[in-house]
Amino acid sequence: MSLTAQTQTIEPLVHVTGKGIVKVTPDQVDIKVRVESEGKDAVAVKNENDASINTVIKFLRSQGLKDTDVQTEYINLNKNYDYNSKTYSYKANQSLTVRLKDINQYEAIISGLLNSGINRIDGVQFKSSKAATLRSEARVKAILDAKQRAETYAKAIGQSIGKAVQISEASANVPRPQLRNASFAMEASSDGGGETIAPGELSIVVSISASFELK
Repeated sequence: MSLTAQTQTIEPLVHVTGKGIVKVTPDQVDIKVRVESEGKDAVAVKNENDASINTVIKFLRSQGLKDTDVQTEYINLNKNYDYNSKTYSYKANQSLTVRLKDINQYEAIISGLLNSGINRIDGVQFKSSKAATLRSEARVKAILDAKQRAETYAKAIGQSIGKAVQISEASANVPRPQLRNASFAMEASSDGGGETIAPGELSIVVSISASFELK
């Protein structure tokens, strides 16, 4: 009885990562706002909170915003107990995300929101309406960057690369400028002038991993 040993040939590969970056000036902004109401009676607190939100939504509609640009994030009503006075109180919260498709509306919208009942601004997030298209562009840049890296490594050892045998996307993200808080927005809007936001520039970043044949 004889045994035949079989050996498996391992194909030589070069493994690399590539990064693609596309920069763009944001043309949209999401504003996360909240109305907080507090009192001793649950129904009264909830009604007060609902009335404030209703006023806010009416204001936004008067500024030309569509219903699809205003989204309720959450609604809650909490019962709290004060151990010192041994009494209960209630706090109602409603949060909205307002999307402005024209950044030039920011000053007027923020001022109007504060005047119509908003008492918390939880964040400002800049975006681009062309994000999907630009992300595809960043992917192309990422794979070309990976190919160039592979060619550089292969050339250094007197070889060349062949076809890609594996490509995977590691990440795709859009870093955003620093958020501003409610107190800053209130102070800025009360100054009567000046700029209160700096949209800056967004960087859409895509990272990929790729493996090429090494010849």
